[in-house]
Amino acid sequence: MATARRSQICLEETQYYHCISRCVRRAFLCGNDKFTTKNFDHRKGWIVKRIKQLASIFAIDIAAYAVMSNHYHLVLHVNRDKALAWDDQTVLKQWALLCKPKPIVERWLSGTIISQSDNLIIQQCVTEYRQRLTDISWFMRFLNEHVARLANEEDNCTGRFWEGRFKSQALLDETALLACMAYVDLNPIRANITDSLETSDYTSIQERMGLQPEPQTNPTTASENDLNDNQQNEKLQHDNSSTPLQDRLASIPLAPLQRFAGNSHIDNDKQAIQHELINYLALVDWTSRQIHPNKRGKVASEHPSILTTLNITEDNWLAFSNQIEQDFSQAIGAETCLHSFGRALHKKRHRGVGKAKRYYAIPAALTSA
Repeated sequence: MATARRSQICLEETQYYHCISRCVRRAFLCGNDKFTTKNFDHRKGWIVKRIKQLASIFAIDIAAYAVMSNHYHLVLHVNRDKALAWDDQTVLKQWALLCKPKPIVERWLSGTIISQSDNLIIQQCVTEYRQRLTDISWFMRFLNEHVARLANEEDNCTGRFWEGRFKSQALLDETALLACMAYVDLNPIRANITDSLETSDYTSIQERMGLQPEPQTNPTTASENDLNDNQQNEKLQHDNSSTPLQDRLASIPLAPLQRFAGNSHIDNDKQAIQHELINYLALVDWTSRQIHPNKRGKVASEHPSILTTLNITEDNWLAFSNQIEQDFSQAIGAETCLHSFGRALHKKRHRGVGKAKRYYAIPAALTSA
């Protein structure tokens, strides 16, 4: 039996979560589909755009993402402090961008005087919507439903598009967060789709490097009576532009990725990732070269400085950042963190404790491999 989402997420223990959604069909979500001989890479752009639109509405930051051929990965940061800082009007306006507001909410937002009993209803709505705007399940719902509708319309079919619910993993400490981000950013390299970070299209690491995916050319195998790719995209845009949700989202700016804090002595932003971006880029680049040891330009033996900060050996880091999904289930972190997370969710057993002991139990002084 599937575990309820409320039994997998605990914001008191961690605000970072790794989410994965997989396509249910044999046909690919994106990329070249060998069964239809069509290319669906343009759908990757749909996903990235919708992720950033939703991040502008929700109090949820995007730490990392990677869109693959039949699934995608997200590392999400729930910014609860941001949601708590919103006033009532902001909360109602943010939720109104996602759903048509109730008549009573519309009257309140327009400044129409309402009764005291109506004010009580408004306060109930504010409390409920504020919670939803920090809820990963609602975020993923609006993301997956949108993509499924577009894909079904493009394929001229109906039915389930995603493989049931999304999978989530709680990231309980700094090492787990960075290992998971590296795991996500290196998905295209690990899958042998590319051999460099610069050409890892539709990943957060490529975006952090200031690069953009190369334009995709979609080979068409449709008959003369079928629409070509451009015509199909124009039709989808026209059809969806008539919907209230699309009208509301059209002007929303795309949210940037969650920022790195930089030098902790200078920048004390607790909602940022507590490292310097340049050090994270060096860590991911070094890790990618270990995945492909014959890669041109392989660096020498010095390990990245972040490994020393995290107090983890090279071998343990490479195993950890390569086995995130296989070695752990609902939570990733040190043994003590896993036990604490389990107690908070009333769980007696925790998958991955043995692996956590191995990855976190290291010599006092690190040495290069």
